[in-house]
Amino acid sequence: MIVTAETYHVPVLLKESVDGLDIQPDGIYVDVTFGGGGHSREILSHLGKNGHLYSFDQDADAEKNLVADDRFTFVRSNFRYISQWMRYYQVEKIDGILADLGVSSHHFDDETRGFSFRFDAPLDMRMNKRAGQTAADILNDYTEEQLADVLYLYGELKNARRIAKAIVAYRGHQRIETTAHLAEATEQLMRTEREKKDMARLYQALRIEVNHEMDALRDMLRGATELLREGGRLSVITYHSLEDRIVKNVMKAGNAEGKIEQDFYGRVSSPFRLIGKMITPSQEEQERNPRSRSAKLRIAEKI
Repeated sequence: MIVTAETYHVPVLLKESVDGLDIQPDGIYVDVTFGGGGHSREILSHLGKNGHLYSFDQDADAEKNLVADDRFTFVRSNFRYISQWMRYYQVEKIDGILADLGVSSHHFDDETRGFSFRFDAPLDMRMNKRAGQTAADILNDYTEEQLADVLYLYGELKNARRIAKAIVAYRGHQRIETTAHLAEATEQLMRTEREKKDMARLYQALRIEVNHEMDALRDMLRGATELLREGGRLSVITYHSLEDRIVKNVMKAGNAEGKIEQDFYGRVSSPFRLIGKMITPSQEEQERNPRSRSAKLRIAEKI
């Protein structure tokens, strides 16, 4: 599959998310989800000669979209290590951080990676193909209880236990290696009217577990809270309720759990101030880019 910046990923809420950073020409910014480079290029277009952008991506495919610009540094790493990498580059404070969470259109369309049930492919689902366990490893090695927990917590599947039981029964005579194997193992539990939605939830759960997405998000937001200077902006696009809940909690309460702390006068103590209301894509953008339909943009300022 030939990968270009145009085919890799169509940026969602491009103008809104970058405008939300309130970019200062000489500021230091971080795009923690480089992908096809759409958001990064837009940020660079707002920077002056003394500004700088650091962009993270752990997927080797993303490197094919790199920007040739002295004001740009690419970091081939999971964004959960933002604090360590900024320390490495001797960056003490940042003026803005942008995150476009979820999976790029490139991953869904690459039939060799196993992110989509549209293709018969090996069940890999690793964002970083150089390390870690695959979705197939999880399906074959986790206990029935572990599988049920993953499917319920990350896929919010009400029949998670029945699906886990069916997977364990299937792998008793056939190792689950491909999307076709998984479909065969679970077909009796997928109601026709909800099959696509339930399969999407199943794949979401596996992908989140493979890539430790929730833990990585918490680590990144913790690092962002420490790194942003006073007045710095955090602009985050989410695609499902699990990640959106964490982002919303951090922006409102300063922690992923949403535990509200108050001072002596009953005022909520949070390192952030919300900027405007949650933003969703226009009808025009949703029609142009189906991936944007579930997107939510939240923006906060460090105080």
